[in-house]
Amino acid sequence: MELQSVNKIYQIHKKSRVKRWFFFIFIGGIIVLFLPWTQNIKVTGNVSTLYQEQRPQQLNSPIPGRIIKWYVKNGDYVKKGDTLLQLSEVKEDYLDPLLVKRTEIQVEAKKGVRDYYEAKVGTTNSQMQALNAARDLKLNQLKVKISQLNNKLAGEEAELEAVKNELKMTSDQYERQKKMYDEGLVSLTQFQQRNVSYQNALAKKTATENKLAQTRQEIVNVNIEQNATIQDYNEKLSKTEGERFQSMGQIEGSDGDIAKLENQVANYKARQGLYFVIASQDGQVVQINKAGIGEILKDGESIGIIVPEKVDYAVEIYIKPVDLPLVKEGQRVMCIFDGFPAIVFSGWPNSSYGTFAGKVIAVENNISANGMFKALVVQDKNEKQWPPKIKMGTGVQGIAILNDVPVWYELWRNINGFPPDYYEVKTEKSVTKDEKSKK
Repeated sequence: MELQSVNKIYQIHKKSRVKRWFFFIFIGGIIVLFLPWTQNIKVTGNVSTLYQEQRPQQLNSPIPGRIIKWYVKNGDYVKKGDTLLQLSEVKEDYLDPLLVKRTEIQVEAKKGVRDYYEAKVGTTNSQMQALNAARDLKLNQLKVKISQLNNKLAGEEAELEAVKNELKMTSDQYERQKKMYDEGLVSLTQFQQRNVSYQNALAKKTATENKLAQTRQEIVNVNIEQNATIQDYNEKLSKTEGERFQSMGQIEGSDGDIAKLENQVANYKARQGLYFVIASQDGQVVQINKAGIGEILKDGESIGIIVPEKVDYAVEIYIKPVDLPLVKEGQRVMCIFDGFPAIVFSGWPNSSYGTFAGKVIAVENNISANGMFKALVVQDKNEKQWPPKIKMGTGVQGIAILNDVPVWYELWRNINGFPPDYYEVKTEKSVTKDEKSKK
């Protein structure tokens, strides 16, 4: 009698399919070994941006002051130019409410002083012109006088020659008359008359010589007066010129003071505009670290952070030094953002779900503080767009795509500990250079 339990447990009489399944599995394994496998390296990073103005910006106090009013709170969205808070002055140099007006009055006063000195320079110029005209007139008068004295001197010299001739003739007549008187040919009266004529001619000659010497002395005196006049007017002109230069120096000094005061006025007006801290761009105000009214802010002290509203996102990835030669500009990177579900097939990234394509645009040559090299990845515009809900600082896991190789080769490489195949990505620039060289 057969037992049913024996028939259920022992199935020796039944036909087995183990060999068939083993054959199919073996053939399938061989086929899998020849399937393509995409080599890659794993990287990590975070979401950032390419442009400095799109990064979170510190809100700093432009001047030291006391907070008197807040216009925003944490989390508020603001537009460029919106007022965030109002400050009041704490420095004693700027406490005067009429500081700008009083400084402007000082400017006007300095301008008045400058105008006074400019008028003084004009008066000094007129004085110099008058002195030059008076000097020229006086010198012309002296020249005319010298000319007249020279004419007088010439006349007196001619008169002296005539007197000398007359004296010579009278002297000859006197000598002859004396000889004739000694011989008794003429009377004493005639001799005395001739002697008187001789003495008169001699006196006339002396008088003429004196007049000539006086005229020559007058000419010398006029020349001395001419030199004295030139010296006197030169002194007056030099003194007036010195006063003019002094006034011009005062004008230049006034211009400098005016420029300095006008600069102070502009600074005071600009400082008054700094009592209101305004938003530098559109964005969200976060991390406000000052509370309440009346707190004192130092110059440049941080108030909070404004996160820009519109951002061109990029990913900063960090590459191990051993993998650095494998990453080049233009290389494809598959990004997995934190908070977004993804199913990843390491060897077949194109079949993964929840990954977003990007490309490397820059690799820094300097090592970062974490001992790895930073690279920047931007969105590949030819593929699926990155999720719009990502935020600055979001964590990212990246898969840098390398060569396509058979599965058996990848297994062999990992068993032997060989690195992935090294290759260079041809960027658009290099391609165009190659094309140009071929041409």
